[in-house]
Amino acid sequence: RLPSDVKLDIIVDTSDNIRNTIDSLVETVMYALLFVIIVVFFFLGRWRATLIITITIPISLIASFIYLYATGNTLNIVSLSALSISIGMVVDDAIVVVEAVESHMERGLTPRQAAFAAMEEVSGPVIAIALVLAAVFLPSLLLEGITGTLFKQFAVTIAISMLISAFNALTLSPALCALLLKPRNAGRK
Repeated sequence: RLPSDVKLDIIVDTSDNIRNTIDSLVETVMYALLFVIIVVFFFLGRWRATLIITITIPISLIASFIYLYATGNTLNIVSLSALSISIGMVVDDAIVVVEAVESHMERGLTPRQAAFAAMEEVSGPVIAIALVLAAVFLPSLLLEGITGTLFKQFAVTIAISMLISAFNALTLSPALCALLLKPRNAGRK
């Protein structure tokens, strides 16, 4: 559709550099996921508790991918950086819930009773954690210009991850605790 005297040529092709950067970020996300799992298992010492906490990571990441897709954003350096940072933060809520459930189980409650008691105790703090973490990043939406454009995707991606993490901690994590956790005297696992 161009006039016959107009010729198009590629002057600079940085696509290889961008692909390498994105591959590196994907690798960083995978390492972050692995290290979070190792650290959680090291400190909790129970594979069932670690599994419950680990399940929250992919759910929050998938919700972030859905947000990116729904808003027409792409998986790029900014969004992958946001996801890499949020991996460590999305487990906070689940750790609080699992620890509270285990604390109540040590007092002699069944896993189901402990999950109910723990949620009465930690629902407020879990919501507060998520809102505070989201509030830290959302002021970036007020930035103007190209910086605002870049940080908008970054901030909202992290905020979405935090809110989904809180939802998981209030619903999925206690349900999994009631189903999967066993009292320590029933055999440590």
